[in-house]
Amino acid sequence: MSQKITIHDIARELKLTSGTVSRALNDHPRISEATKLLVKEKATELKYQRNKIASSLRSGKSHTIGVIIPSAQMNFFGSVVHGIELMASSNGYSILLYQTEETTSLEKKAIETFLSARVDGILASVAKETVDFSHYQDLQKRHIPLVLFDRTNDALNVPSVTIDDYKGAFLATEHLIEKGYHKIAHVLGPQHIKSFRERLRGYEDALQKHKLKVVPELIYQGDISIESGKAAVDFFFSRPIIPDAVFAVEDYTALGIIKGLKERRVNIPDDFGVIGFANESFGEHITPSLSSVDQQTVQMGNEALKLLMEIIALKEKETGVSPKQKIVLEPILYARESTKRKQHSAEKKGIIIRQSVLSK
Repeated sequence: MSQKITIHDIARELKLTSGTVSRALNDHPRISEATKLLVKEKATELKYQRNKIASSLRSGKSHTIGVIIPSAQMNFFGSVVHGIELMASSNGYSILLYQTEETTSLEKKAIETFLSARVDGILASVAKETVDFSHYQDLQKRHIPLVLFDRTNDALNVPSVTIDDYKGAFLATEHLIEKGYHKIAHVLGPQHIKSFRERLRGYEDALQKHKLKVVPELIYQGDISIESGKAAVDFFFSRPIIPDAVFAVEDYTALGIIKGLKERRVNIPDDFGVIGFANESFGEHITPSLSSVDQQTVQMGNEALKLLMEIIALKEKETGVSPKQKIVLEPILYARESTKRKQHSAEKKGIIIRQSVLSK
């Protein structure tokens, strides 16, 4: 087994001091560019590998970012992480990824793990189970750079990167109205999460803009899952007022709605329209393909990492200057088969849907 190369070996080869070699490898401003180039070329030639742990202890920086996501099963979060990784690697950072499986206990465990690893900062999207944010407040008290993305909480007053959830929901609901649907239901997400509250607000305002009533019986409390979407269909078809379209809070719920409607042999989209939110990758491959609102995931990841790096830099300089607190991205509507409806009269729609209920 070959002996590990150290900065002392490089110094001996170049007849320089170990301190000069160390400063050259760390791009110290007092070292000339010619010396830096010479040292780095020799380090490559000798296959020198830096001791990252020792380096982080000396510099106080690990060049590592902790990333907390609620679920790795959702392509949405995988795409955001891709955007984070692209920006991180181009700036000399690595990431540690932790999924919480939508639980507060694993969210807290993630933070403990990241603190033990001495990460330079944390990016996080809040788990749907989390209603107590004391673990995030503790990070703030300890002055650990923190940025939330997608799912945030205003009470924390933490810098964040989100989509304009209100506008996205407004666009989705208005799209259904423009396609001729008039009894539009909504399946909610957990309302303690701001993004889901904003989607409800956008849905309600779009209805009111077009002189349609907000009917409480057409609003169902879901939990972000396929099963929740199927349960919503059962709920809606058991009520006196049966909707002719649904705006689902996200795409997995929308997928459950499509499954539930197919079991009832309801024609999508002619008799019933479905639109989701997130533009998950499966949406364009199912039948019918799913209309949805894209959240610009890669850009969200890029912006979140850039904002975190800005906070880290300001912390190092101890300027006391606050970075931009909120970055809000524009939603993009993708209209697919699940809302491309042929025009029917309201009476015919009502007959077809009720017949499908009776045949269940």
